[in-house]
Amino acid sequence: MAQFMNSKEALVIEALDGLLRSSGGRLARLDGFPHIKVIVRNDWEKSKVALISGGGSGHEPAHVGFVGAGMLTAAVCGDVFASPSVDAVLAGILAVSGPAGCLLIVKNYTGDRLNFGLAAERARAYGIKVSMVIVDDDIALPDSPQARGVAGTLFVHKIAGALAENGASLEIVAKAAQQVIDNVASVGMSLDTCTVPGSPKEARIAEGKAELGLGIHGESGVELIDFTTARDAMNIMLERLKPNIGRSINVALLNNLGGTTPLEMSVLAEELAKSEVIDDIQYLIGPAPLMTSLDMRGFSISILPVSAQGLALLQAPVAIRDWPGCIQIEAPRIRPIPDGLTPIKSIPSKDPATANFVAHCCDMFMEAETELNALDAQSGDGDTGATLAGAARALKASIDQLPLADTTQLYRAIGLELSQTMGGSSGVLLAIFFSAVGDALSSGMPNVEALKAGLARVQEVGGAKPGDRTMIDALGPALDALPNGFTAAARAARQGADMTAQIVKAKAGRASYISEDRLRGHNDPGAEAVAKLFEKMSTISAS
Repeated sequence: MAQFMNSKEALVIEALDGLLRSSGGRLARLDGFPHIKVIVRNDWEKSKVALISGGGSGHEPAHVGFVGAGMLTAAVCGDVFASPSVDAVLAGILAVSGPAGCLLIVKNYTGDRLNFGLAAERARAYGIKVSMVIVDDDIALPDSPQARGVAGTLFVHKIAGALAENGASLEIVAKAAQQVIDNVASVGMSLDTCTVPGSPKEARIAEGKAELGLGIHGESGVELIDFTTARDAMNIMLERLKPNIGRSINVALLNNLGGTTPLEMSVLAEELAKSEVIDDIQYLIGPAPLMTSLDMRGFSISILPVSAQGLALLQAPVAIRDWPGCIQIEAPRIRPIPDGLTPIKSIPSKDPATANFVAHCCDMFMEAETELNALDAQSGDGDTGATLAGAARALKASIDQLPLADTTQLYRAIGLELSQTMGGSSGVLLAIFFSAVGDALSSGMPNVEALKAGLARVQEVGGAKPGDRTMIDALGPALDALPNGFTAAARAARQGADMTAQIVKAKAGRASYISEDRLRGHNDPGAEAVAKLFEKMSTISAS
């Protein structure tokens, strides 16, 4: 898999220097680079307890992204998924520790424990006060004597960091850090494995499956489960975390493992907030990439019960751009729609034949969703099928509210419905088409001529012409042939749609940005949708 890097050997070194160049002078690195990769606060004067964390790279923004006032003093970085050396950790301790001492925050992996632990012993021999805590928040293996340290580590960084920033002693900071570790619980889920730089991607998670309880280094999960929806995924995770919920204030940290889109993460936040599995999570950190696993397409949840004092420490301000803050969960706030946009309700009327006709047309778009999406992926963004199917579902659900017995008002009502439920340029154009047809009918124009008037209006607004590789290439011929019946119209629409496969230079729509070799041999998805619609109407009229 291609990745934006120069070489796997230089990846971490170049990434850290890129981070420093864009940090606005807040951060610096120790000399000894690249063998010693330690990032430190540039404003540090050793008057308070220093906080040091780190480990293998590939978990960004952890740990370097959390170096700053109110959290870490230094981050010691290893290569991807590899613990830093003893000398690197010791260099970090010596660089930032003053009379108040330092706290090492270490995730429970053998390499990290050994290297940080030995560095702590050597630092004590220099007379430095050093305490170390081991984070083991992963509950995926409840009977394991060596639970892994994962995203719950960030709670430790934040609470211990706030106390240290306020001048607390090493004993108080270490005790608070250990209290967080004793109470925090985390679990993760992924739909795909991560891609380790320079190594082939391991494809162990089949389509339709998810891995539950996986680590942050690409380790296999505890269980391979069927994946259905975001809601089910969230509820499964919360069921595992439920025994760790406290009676005090519960804070959740929703972590993107690296490859999950922000859109998906917001859906997961919604499911977390409204889940009935755990209904007393009051505060949320995220959703955000906080402790990632390179490009893993998954997420993790960490839960921490806190006191009012603990909540205040989590909400204390920090000068760190990657920390999203600890926000109280609230119901969505609703404001009234502006005047003039309140949907106009048409007067419903019944006509069983028309209702059946509209429903069958809607069914066609829903059935063709996957096929039209695949076709659109060749010339656009792959959503034509989903857009049309979504509008069809909404229209079918509102059939009983349509003026089915009044053709003029029916066209207008469909246009209004599409303007409210169908996004993108296609939604606007179809809404214009149906509204214009209704207006033409109201002026006494015959049905076919009214449809052509709607098409003319679409061409006027959208700017497309026949031959531009759009739905017009199928709709225009279909309307010309419509006086001869739906079968003739369907045949003309199909010919027009198939013709678009030979048009390799689109002059309108997203396809106009696509190269000729991508377009050749593929029908325009909008034209294909029109052809399928007329073919369906031909079938309905013949039955």
